[in-house]
Amino acid sequence: MRLSKKIKIIAFALLTVLVCVAGSAYYFSRGLIYRENIVADAARPFLYIPTGSSFEEVCALLVQNGLQDEASFRWVAGKMNYPNKVKAGRYKLLDKMCNIELVRMLRSGKQIPVKVTFNNIRTGAQLAGIAAASLEADSADIARLFTDSVFLSKYHLTPPTALSIFIPNTYEMLWNSSAEDFWERMDKEYKRFWNVERTKQSENIGLTPIQVSILASIIEEETNIVEDKPVIAGVYMNRLHKGMELGACPTIKFVLGDFTITRILTKYTKISSPYNTYMNTGLPPGVICVPSIASIDAVLNYTRHDYLFFCAKADFSGRHHFSRTLTQHNKYAAEFHKELNKRKILK
Repeated sequence: MRLSKKIKIIAFALLTVLVCVAGSAYYFSRGLIYRENIVADAARPFLYIPTGSSFEEVCALLVQNGLQDEASFRWVAGKMNYPNKVKAGRYKLLDKMCNIELVRMLRSGKQIPVKVTFNNIRTGAQLAGIAAASLEADSADIARLFTDSVFLSKYHLTPPTALSIFIPNTYEMLWNSSAEDFWERMDKEYKRFWNVERTKQSENIGLTPIQVSILASIIEEETNIVEDKPVIAGVYMNRLHKGMELGACPTIKFVLGDFTITRILTKYTKISSPYNTYMNTGLPPGVICVPSIASIDAVLNYTRHDYLFFCAKADFSGRHHFSRTLTQHNKYAAEFHKELNKRKILK
């Protein structure tokens, strides 16, 4: 009986020790799991994890971005198998974020999107630079795709028409998007833009969506006056229907690679180029810039009239005179050239 009693006492004592140890371990681990471990910098609230980063690299980045206790983070991350599940991206660090919140966010890949905004774009290199400023993708990788015929063919594009797929706007994207991801997203937005209604409008005026964009790109460079856009589009549509040269000054600027030119000299209009609309009939082979939605819709809803000519007004208001005859047009053109001379604008 005495032996049995001793065994019971010893067993109880051991159990008590085990409970205490387990309790201590529980509270210790709980302390690590829920330890507040981030001091967020309001000026730099985001953690950027590049594609291909290792767990060690993530730890180093976290230390640079406000992680206070690396050891406790490593312990929790190990228990949750995060070292084997590192995901690239842009993550928002919250002040006093605890270890388990941090690991859950990083392991899930729950990113905060970036905004990519572009308008007034004239070249693929310019667009690539703007996109790369917000994305992980390198500008050179994005720009290279503008001339990759094989890549462009899957979007039914060519190097001259590549810019037509981009619709100026603000888009939310994941920071770690690749160059190909960027193009794929733009293709989806392009298809969304060219809905049933716009596609039907394009068919009704006898142009494909890409041809609409080409003409819209010329109008984009012709004027900033929204109400003039559909009237100018009407002039060009009339010229296309009659088989006349478009005679569009912006295409000459494109050929010269200089959109700052104010005066189109006669010698410029004789330059041999498929984009020279003074020498070639029909539309040029590609867009000369990324047209705005306003310019695209101006083509789709062009004003029906019988004007064949237009000329910038001599008051430099940005507005235009529209003419049915060459005689009337030449009168307006003379007024404009006189003002150019007066202002000593020679090129």
